[in-house]
Amino acid sequence: MHNLQQGAFHWRTALAGSQMLFVAFGALVLMPLLTGLDPSVALFTAGVGTLLFHLITGLTVPIFLASSFVFIAPITYSVQNWGVAATMGGLMAAGVVYMLLALAVKLKGVGFLHRLMPPVVTGPVIMIIGLGLAPIAVNMAMGKSGDGSIELFPYDQAMLVSMSALVTTLVVAVFAHGIFRLLPILSGVVVGYVVAHFSGMVDYTPIVEASWIAMPSFVMPEFNWQAILFMVPVALAPAIEHVGDILAISNVTGKDYVRKPGLHRTLFGDGLATTAAACFGGPPNTTYSEVTGAVMLTKSFNPVVMVWAAIVAIALAFIAKFGLALQTIPAPVMGGILILLFGSIAAVGMNTLIKAHVDLAEQRNLVIVATTLVFGIGGMALGQGDLSLQGVSLCGAVAIVLNLILPSSKPVDNDLHEEQEVVEDLLDHTH
Repeated sequence: MHNLQQGAFHWRTALAGSQMLFVAFGALVLMPLLTGLDPSVALFTAGVGTLLFHLITGLTVPIFLASSFVFIAPITYSVQNWGVAATMGGLMAAGVVYMLLALAVKLKGVGFLHRLMPPVVTGPVIMIIGLGLAPIAVNMAMGKSGDGSIELFPYDQAMLVSMSALVTTLVVAVFAHGIFRLLPILSGVVVGYVVAHFSGMVDYTPIVEASWIAMPSFVMPEFNWQAILFMVPVALAPAIEHVGDILAISNVTGKDYVRKPGLHRTLFGDGLATTAAACFGGPPNTTYSEVTGAVMLTKSFNPVVMVWAAIVAIALAFIAKFGLALQTIPAPVMGGILILLFGSIAAVGMNTLIKAHVDLAEQRNLVIVATTLVFGIGGMALGQGDLSLQGVSLCGAVAIVLNLILPSSKPVDNDLHEEQEVVEDLLDHTH
């Protein structure tokens, strides 16, 4: 009888894990589809990355890791210039930077991250991530390729499909209840895909021709110093996201994960997951806020649930027909959803400034935010040819340097209470 009960418990845990993967699924596969990477590989590396994270943190934090949106623009640029293998080499190096940040946090304490990247730095950088990607979303919604160079579908058809996906995503995000409220991306994909099917946009030939089980198309990394130098500064942006997510999950479960297993351990786990993902040709990993929302809703505080989610993700990666079905999602479907998604990223950046009470009447703060925003939106590049710093990497570097050299009228806190306030406020509004 005891064994039977245990079996039922494991069965429930596995089911809860599948549910967590379901919540993360939309964003997990959209990111590789946008950057030309293989979604099956992304599923595999999200699973492997999550397992490594839990190995490093001693199975204490109920969190799931998957494709990071911060890297969309850098990966797209890097793949065009140096190819996928060299981009993976750059992403491996970005994961190592994460691990070095973890070491700095261990040696200098959590206040180190706040001093390096307070809200006046992180706010505008997060805004740039969202706003910089806006043209990609709009181009795809209108039936063009992300850079707008090719028309993939007629404008009228594309707009019908993209707006149906966008409206579905909006409605689910605002009006749905329970677990469904956490599935706006997935709902948008399903409805957009159905409309695209009836518009004759979907080509099912690759799915029909594929075998059921196959190895994902893994890519071995190559090391190109230009791609590495380009990618390394980008690692600073998801480090901020990581801190926010760890504070959020600490709040939800009522445990202080910053202290135990320690922010240095969780950061190291995240960095290791990103480096491991790049070894196989997968996108960089990051902690998923959507899954934190699901944990809050379902009260699934057991980290073993996330291990099951990782196992299910790895299993799905080997179902070839499933991976190819994901690749048949037409661009306008993704474009519609990404309008809301990229806009939300920009809004989170703005909210970071507001909730942390960053006073923009103070000249120092205004200078940091203004310079970062115009550099990012205007497409400023430092240097020429192969070795140029631009996009998120440039904005992050500029914001951090300005924050360190411009004199501040107030003493800088040596803790994370400002970040904590932003997270608490967000969670209050999610209830």
